[in-house]
Amino acid sequence: MFLNLSNHPSSNWTPEQISAAGGNVVDLPFPQVLPDGDEAYIENLADEYLQRILEMKDVSAVHLMGEMNFTFSLVNKLKTNGIKCVASTTMRETVEENGVKISKFKFVRYRYY
Repeated sequence: MFLNLSNHPSSNWTPEQISAAGGNVVDLPFPQVLPDGDEAYIENLADEYLQRILEMKDVSAVHLMGEMNFTFSLVNKLKTNGIKCVASTTMRETVEENGVKISKFKFVRYRYY
C-alpha cells in the first residue's frame, strides 16, 4: 500500500500519479500543525503519526508533503523503522490572464527522501 499523508487527497490525483504510486493508494489526512507549537510538540505529533502508520499493514511507502518541521521529523522516524518516504515533484506552468497569474501543476514523479 502507498500511503498518502498530505493535504491533497488521492481522489484529486491524475491517473499518472496514481499509476506511479502503484495503484493502491490510501489517504491519511495531514495533521493541522499548530504554528506556536515548540519542538517537543512536533516530536510528539510525529511520534503519534509514526504509531498510526506502524499499525497499518503492508505500507510500502509514505508520500509525505506538508509543514516542514513535522515532515522532517516524521520522515526520519519512518526511515529509522525501514519505511520508504517520498515527495511528489511537479512542473509549474504559469499563465497570465488579465493581469492575474494562474499556476497549474503537473505531476512529474516521486522522489525519495
